[in-house]
Amino acid sequence: MSVSPPRPKGPHLNALRAFESAARLKSFAAAANELSVTPGAITQHIKALEAWAESELFVRHKRGVELTPLGEELLPEFTAAFDMLGGAIQSLRTKGTPNKIRIATLPSIAQLWLSEKLGKLRRIAPDISVSVVAVESPPNLAREPYDVSIFFKSGTLEKTETALFQDRIFPVCTPEIAARLNSVSDLEDETLIHDSTWTGDWEQWLRNFPEVGRRGARGPTYSLFSVALEEACHGAGILMAHEALVLAKLGSGALIAPFPEKVSLDRSLVMDVATRFQNNPAMPKLVQAMSQ
Repeated sequence: MSVSPPRPKGPHLNALRAFESAARLKSFAAAANELSVTPGAITQHIKALEAWAESELFVRHKRGVELTPLGEELLPEFTAAFDMLGGAIQSLRTKGTPNKIRIATLPSIAQLWLSEKLGKLRRIAPDISVSVVAVESPPNLAREPYDVSIFFKSGTLEKTETALFQDRIFPVCTPEIAARLNSVSDLEDETLIHDSTWTGDWEQWLRNFPEVGRRGARGPTYSLFSVALEEACHGAGILMAHEALVLAKLGSGALIAPFPEKVSLDRSLVMDVATRFQNNPAMPKLVQAMSQ
């Protein structure tokens, strides 16, 4: 009777994934954040992979890690392989539920701009279901479970990207506060509200007015633009607004722009669509709703 010898086992998929992420990001900690595990888990996975390969893939330093020549050579192959795997997984999800759109965007965009657009999408395409996840940085659409991302971006657009509008900033406040603002120099006596995501907005706008002494120094800072916006509506001060995020408040009269000057920034709100989703029947209706 023949006996089949046991087949040799290869490295665990999680170890391969840990290597690719850490090598691409040049950091065990960054890889742990991307893969939602602990840095210790990344370390153990990579040690196991190095033991299996009988070769070192990283050189450890006190200040971090760097790839060995072998690691550098292997990285492009591993990245291409995981991109293909991620694409196949997401294609399965997209093709299995073609009427579902998964969007990732900034919290402020989700709360203050996207909700109105989704209302338009429901009116023109009631059969389409949309889920929205608020994240702080653009996802990797080739691997992560999103079909569309909407973020501010500078520079040249990729083929999969569409610029929705250019970002413009200007001060907004309640009508009561605006009534006492006769010129930009009056801002020196007012409370200026700041958003921690866009820390340089006040300074950038005030560059157009060299006669104004202060550079947006005093005033509260908020980590969420939506909170800063509500505080401005409650009369807490003057907010440097991003046009698309305050249109509803301007339209209702809760806030007004006390000065006509607006500054166009070198970035636009950009919609990026996963390659696998480009030919989805829902795509034209999504573009229509987002562009109106």
